[in-house]
Amino acid sequence: MPQCNHCGAHVSDRFARVFADEYGRIRACPGCSANAGIAEVAKQRAQEV
Repeated sequence: MPQCNHCGAHVSDRFARVFADEYGRIRACPGCSANAGIAEVAKQRAQEV
């Protein structure tokens, strides 16, 4: 069963087909997607400064 690479939670096959990258990695599930997005933006902004 596919799982979120961010928190390890299991996700459905349908979710994985839609949101996985070309290598099958799922960056964030519905449960942690908001937190993952915030972390990525903060990381990008820190590198720009």
